[in-house]
Amino acid sequence: MARGMNHVYFVGALARDPELRYTPSGVPVFEATVAGEDHVIGNDGRERRLPWYHRVSVLGKPAEWISERNLKSGDIVMVEGSLEYSSWDAPEGGKRSMVRVKAQRIESVVSATETVQDAGGGLRLGGGWNVVMLLGNLTRDPELRYTPAGDAVLGLGLAVNESWKDRNGQQQEKTHWIDVTLWRELAEAAANLKKGDPLLVTGRLMNEAWTDKEGNKRNSTKVEATKVEVLTRGAGAGASAATPVAARGAMGNATSSARSVGTGSRSGGLDIDQGLDNFPPEEEDLPF
Repeated sequence: MARGMNHVYFVGALARDPELRYTPSGVPVFEATVAGEDHVIGNDGRERRLPWYHRVSVLGKPAEWISERNLKSGDIVMVEGSLEYSSWDAPEGGKRSMVRVKAQRIESVVSATETVQDAGGGLRLGGGWNVVMLLGNLTRDPELRYTPAGDAVLGLGLAVNESWKDRNGQQQEKTHWIDVTLWRELAEAAANLKKGDPLLVTGRLMNEAWTDKEGNKRNSTKVEATKVEVLTRGAGAGASAATPVAARGAMGNATSSARSVGTGSRSGGLDIDQGLDNFPPEEEDLPF
């Protein structure tokens, strides 16, 4: 597997006052919801503003340090972090999982862009940054599909590896399972990729609300890709390169702009005036 890369960058407004809480074991957790707008060009050539709301968490002593800054709703911040995958046994049975943003850094920013108040009373920056960069391996062969409107869409599963040393100097490893969506030309160019291929993906983080087969409302977090680079197998791990992906007719350096589909709800996850109603669900004692 490729040595993973996992970076998230936001510049946005605090949608509401952040909170400091403690887990049952006493770990400090600083939580904030950062909000902004992606300005994208639709099929008709018109610009659309798609709002985003992302919860970020800081763990441990840094959480207490950040809480001392007395950040409040409407403040503009820069967030540097990574995507964190977690799974647990649901009380009703079966497995549940989620992807959240683990922040390593939150800084105040002076911005000339104005904040916007939504119908739910929350605030968001009328622009900002919403950037994700991932390096990982495909978990399955992708399957190209087409929407009723004729737009190509490709869903990828990406396994992003993380390794670190714990307090005792022992090497630890974890895999983050991230869903990635590609649209139109970018989707068609990537259709011949295979399970195990290492990919460098740049895109934006988005949330989707959906209903499971039991009728329960769920939220999922995924990446909408704007650019994809295909690495040769063994890249990032010090191994020799294998057969180039381009030999299978894949994309090489395919690129695509972020965009909306249809009315924009497929690319936005939240309507422009939906506010904070659908995101995120409260999970008080998730494993970190």
